[in-house]
Amino acid sequence: MKRKFTFLNLFLGCISLLIINTKFTSNLVAEEFPELELNTEIEKGNFLIGLKQYLGGENDNFSKEQNINFTTDKGFLNLHSSNGIKYRSKDIDISWRDITIKNPKKIERIVFGPFASYESAKKQSEKLKSQGFETTVTYPENWEVWIPFADNLPEFEYKNKIFRKIKNIQITPFLSTEYGFEKLEGPIHIFAEEEIKINDVNFGKKFYLIQDSYGTWTLIQKIKFDDYLKGVLPYEIGSSSPLEALKAQAVIARTWGIFNSDRFNMDNYHLCVTTQCQVYKPPKIKNKKVQKAIESTSNLILTYKNQPINAFYHGSNGGLSAKASESWQIRNYPYFNAVIDGSKSMNKILKLPILSDSKLNDFLDLDKKLFYGSNHSLFRWDKKISTLLIKQKLIENNFIGTNENVLDLNVVERGSSGRVTKLEIKTSKLDNSILLVKDDIRRVLSFIPSNLFTINKLSDDLWLLRGGGFGHGVGLSQSGAIEMAELGFSYEQILNHYYQDAKLKKIGIFSQ
Repeated sequence: MKRKFTFLNLFLGCISLLIINTKFTSNLVAEEFPELELNTEIEKGNFLIGLKQYLGGENDNFSKEQNINFTTDKGFLNLHSSNGIKYRSKDIDISWRDITIKNPKKIERIVFGPFASYESAKKQSEKLKSQGFETTVTYPENWEVWIPFADNLPEFEYKNKIFRKIKNIQITPFLSTEYGFEKLEGPIHIFAEEEIKINDVNFGKKFYLIQDSYGTWTLIQKIKFDDYLKGVLPYEIGSSSPLEALKAQAVIARTWGIFNSDRFNMDNYHLCVTTQCQVYKPPKIKNKKVQKAIESTSNLILTYKNQPINAFYHGSNGGLSAKASESWQIRNYPYFNAVIDGSKSMNKILKLPILSDSKLNDFLDLDKKLFYGSNHSLFRWDKKISTLLIKQKLIENNFIGTNENVLDLNVVERGSSGRVTKLEIKTSKLDNSILLVKDDIRRVLSFIPSNLFTINKLSDDLWLLRGGGFGHGVGLSQSGAIEMAELGFSYEQILNHYYQDAKLKKIGIFSQ
C-alpha cells in the first residue's frame, strides 16, 4: 500500500511532524480495543515505542523459551485480542508457535542496502521514488529499502539483490490459561491500572503486540513524551550531568523523537529503543534532577521556520562540529554548520574548511582544553589497526573474498570540518578498489570512533589512525554541553550554540 506523508502546520499550540495515517483495527468495540492512529498519538503527546523487535523469530533472545510473561503486583491485567478473546488475570503468559499455512505464499522483492543509517536509506528511497518506484524503508537487521519485484525492472546503479521466499509458516501467539491455550491475533492489547512487569522488569501500563513486516512480532509500549524521556536521559547523557545539560538533552530528545516518528511506520510504531533511535530503558529509580529537567522544559521543542528540526546529537565532536551532509548522504540543514566547538574567540583564530591531512593534524595537535567537551575519553584518540582486521571487516560486509588482501587506504575526500567523506581501500584484486562513503565508513570499519581522522601507514601490516571525537559530529555534543553547563551556560545558550537559528517553541498537546 502506498503511504502518503503530510506536515501539520506548526504554530504555538500546534505540532508539526512527518506522519503516516495508519490505524490498528479490531472487531472489538472501540471502548474495549482503543483505535490507535500514529499521528493522533503524537498529537496527544504519546510515543509508540518498539520495546522488543522480532519476537517469535530465530533471533528472539527476549522471549525465554519462546515465552513472554506479564505480571502486576496490584490489581489485574487485561488482554484483548483482535479475534475477540478477552482475558483478565494477575498473570498473562504468551508463547509462540509456528503454524503451517495451508496456502503458502511466494514473496519476491528487490532489496537495496544495507545502509549504515536510516538517513541514508531514506535518501535512497527518495531517489527510487523519483523514478516512479513504490518504496519501503525497513530494518530487518540493518536499514534496507524494498521495492516490489517485477520482470521488466531496469538495471540499477545502486547495490541491490533479489529476495525470494516461500512463506509456509505463520509465527502465532498463544495465550496460556488454566484451561489450555488460546490462539491470539494481532494487534493484542495488554493493559492495567498499575505498573506491569514484563519478564520481571517494570515497564509501564499500556502495551501492544503487533505483527511486523518480517513475520515476527513487536512488543510496543504506549508512553507519554515526558515518561519516555525519563528512560532516555539517564542512558543518553547520564543522570549525573549538570541540570542545564539535562534540560538541553530533554528538549532535543523530545524534538528528535517527534521529527523522526515516521521511522518505523511500516510496522505501526514510532521509535525503537536502540542507538538506531534513542537509547531507552524503563527507569528503575526516580532521579530528581532528571525529573526537574524534563518538567521545566515540558512540551518545548526546537523549530526552524516553525517546523521541528532534525535534532541530531552525539557523544563528542572532537572540537569540530559537522554539517549533516558530511555524515550522511542527505541534504544539509541550515541549522547545522561546520564550526569550532569552543569560545567565539576560537572561531576567529581557527579557519575552516580543513581539507588536508596536514591541516587536520595541526588541529589535533592543539591544546584540547581550548575546546568544549575535552574531558570525553575519545576527544582525542590513536588507534593502531592491523591490515588483517581491515580485511576481516571487508569480508564480513561482503566486499572481498578470503583470497583477497588489503594493500592501501587513502582519504579521497574530506568535508569542511575535516571529516573523511570518501575512503578508498585498494586490494590485491586487479583493478579493484572499494570506496566507502560517509556513514558507511564507520559501519564497515566499526573500530573507528568518528570520521575525523588521519591515516599513517606504519608497515604493510599496520596502520595508525589518529583522530578526535565519538559519533557523527552533527548537532549537540553531549560532552560539550556538559562542560558548557559547568561553565555557567543556560540550556537555551547551549541549544543556540549547537543549533544555529533554531527557535524554542512550546507545542500544544491535545487532550486524551
